[in-house]
Amino acid sequence: MSPDGTHSTTTVPSTISDVQQKPKQIPTAFKHPLDPLTPDEIAAVSFAIRHHIAAKTDTKAIKFITCSLLPPPKKAVLAYLGIPLAPGEKPESPVPIVRKAEVDYIDIVNGGAFNVILTLKEDGKWEVESLTRLAEEFHPQISPEELLACEVVVRNNPTIQKLAADVVSVLPHQIVCDGWSIGYDDRFPQKRRVQQALMYARFSEHDNLYAHPLDFIPVIDANTEELLHVDFPPHYSYDVNGKPELSTHSTAPPPTDADSLAVSKRDRIPPPHKAFDFLPDLMAQTEEGGYHPRQDVKPLHIVQPEGVSFKMDGHVLEWQNWKMHIAFTHREGIALSTITYNDNGIVRPIMYRLSLAEMVVPYGAPEHPHPRKFAFDSGEYGMGTMANELSLGCDCVGQIHYLPGSYIANDGSALVIKNVICIHEEDAGVLWKHTDYRPNGRSQTVRRRRLVVSMVCTLANYEYIWNYQFYQDGTIELEIRLTGILNVYVSKDGEPSPFGTIVAPNIVGQYHQHLFSLRVDPMVDGLKNTVIESDILPVDAPTGSKENFAGNAFFSKDTPIKVEGGRPYDFDKERRWRIVNSAKKHYSSGKAVGYNVAVKGGATPMMAKLDSWTAKRASFLTNTVWVVKDEEAEGSGTTRMWPSGKYVPQTKSEPEDSVGAWVKGEKEVEDEDILVFVTVGTTHIPRPEDWPVMPVEHLTVAFKPNSFFKANPSMDVPGTRDPRSVPAFSDNATATTSSNHSCH
Repeated sequence: MSPDGTHSTTTVPSTISDVQQKPKQIPTAFKHPLDPLTPDEIAAVSFAIRHHIAAKTDTKAIKFITCSLLPPPKKAVLAYLGIPLAPGEKPESPVPIVRKAEVDYIDIVNGGAFNVILTLKEDGKWEVESLTRLAEEFHPQISPEELLACEVVVRNNPTIQKLAADVVSVLPHQIVCDGWSIGYDDRFPQKRRVQQALMYARFSEHDNLYAHPLDFIPVIDANTEELLHVDFPPHYSYDVNGKPELSTHSTAPPPTDADSLAVSKRDRIPPPHKAFDFLPDLMAQTEEGGYHPRQDVKPLHIVQPEGVSFKMDGHVLEWQNWKMHIAFTHREGIALSTITYNDNGIVRPIMYRLSLAEMVVPYGAPEHPHPRKFAFDSGEYGMGTMANELSLGCDCVGQIHYLPGSYIANDGSALVIKNVICIHEEDAGVLWKHTDYRPNGRSQTVRRRRLVVSMVCTLANYEYIWNYQFYQDGTIELEIRLTGILNVYVSKDGEPSPFGTIVAPNIVGQYHQHLFSLRVDPMVDGLKNTVIESDILPVDAPTGSKENFAGNAFFSKDTPIKVEGGRPYDFDKERRWRIVNSAKKHYSSGKAVGYNVAVKGGATPMMAKLDSWTAKRASFLTNTVWVVKDEEAEGSGTTRMWPSGKYVPQTKSEPEDSVGAWVKGEKEVEDEDILVFVTVGTTHIPRPEDWPVMPVEHLTVAFKPNSFFKANPSMDVPGTRDPRSVPAFSDNATATTSSNHSCH
């Protein structure tokens, strides 16, 4: 904070469009029970907590970390919205819904972390309901301000300044870093709030800092702003047999009381100086021969002359029979709730809630301290707090509707991202088509359209684009797009790189994975659902037998998952899952109405060992699908939200509120109110073509109706011919379409 009490430019991310320090009005009612806290509410909540602390505790100074809506009970929300709990039943009678907030803060003086629950009273004031000190091994997520403060701490530290100056005279103002959670390191007490700083030099104001990695990694205390230690990773050389050999001959961490550079048994390595910029004005200055943008890219516009086909009422969206609530949260980014489909006048629930619950990025270099790099980007930093403000015509193209998002600053102000969630329609190719190839046969083509709810997050070097996509055939899809800049480290001339790719001279992009956990709270025609596992198997009978004379027979073996647990993907069996409601059967197939979970393209095995640091903290990575009972339905008041626990930073093993612990109870999950956690991911072996900025990679998981509808629900989508479509070239100008070929 600056002396006048306002935020300084060094502690507020560039994504923030407004800072609200005081409530402008006192809200007394909500429009929808799942609406996120407004900036007014966040400011009012922080005021109530400060007042409570001053009156009833001896705490001298605090910093707020998180502030969010504490969702009301599921059944209360469904009753409020008039959604029945089971097929054929009437909705339950509405009950009063109390608006609550949940806050995490840290005692700056003593270092303890606290959780607070508050209730909104009828007079519009927030009242503290409970204040609980967390066990010393638990830490709330790291705030953006703490990440930015890490850079200020290391830049101003004399030890760091000397280490940087010793390497081709990097000046103090040229020192930059990405603050990361410490990950896992037994050398530091778990009660300290520790960050590691991945170091770079920046030789001009907007220079691509990742082109200039430094050869050491400091560790700081985020509360006291002390420098605790500096690590010097060992390096590789070729042994007498031409094989890579580590300078320390061990990947284990050295003791903190040792001379880290001496222990590494290698010389200092200067950062590369060559610029690899991505901003056009800088590329014009630094590229050999200058920067010459392509001249053959003609304009391509997306036009909807009659406007969009969706409706918005606050946070509630309606489009093409779909209806859902869209919320911004500091941790998940986008949270979709009460997803329903209007099936010929009958509103059918499909999911109560859908969101990204966690993601882990474990790196594959074994030499210390590189194994500390396995970021829990959701639990440690928050997708919402790291979200971008989106630019019209760049991040989203066409006719766009935006939703804002807000989260709490360290001082209790509300930080507002004005255009954080983008909602728009896209043409998505052909929806369905058939041609009768016989003489005088006719054909019909129907174009597919999708509704996209999207967000972009910047996690230090990487960008993630989250596209929740809804289709006219009843499909729901999460498309994850990965771009941004590789996390890199410096290498010396001629150094081998057994666990990474030398993407540019003296720059190593280490092998790593991006692994995601999607939390699905299904409600397929009601709350009581079952997950069916299907394996596609060949018939055992040999070729030539009476049962399988041609040898071609195969079938689908369905097995209901009856108790809590995790299941791996099996490529050999083309394994798949579907979420069903056994109380309702399809009129023709006889199967229970359901939705398939399609993960084939994204089912990625964890590369780390099953007893690795990564697996100890994130056992959800060991299976593709986890099915657990929703404990809220049992009246316990707890909600199983986070597969690696609520408080993730610096955990050394999974806490009790994690999926690995939940499944130990082996509760029955057949025809119950269940939760499904889906693990998908991608393994990234960097290419030189991923440098300096990585082209977008795609990853999808889809939910497709299976015996849910009587038939293809998109048969009523009209075929339309685009009057603006014309031949591309003049010699094709006389092209015509057969009268038998119809788009309408």
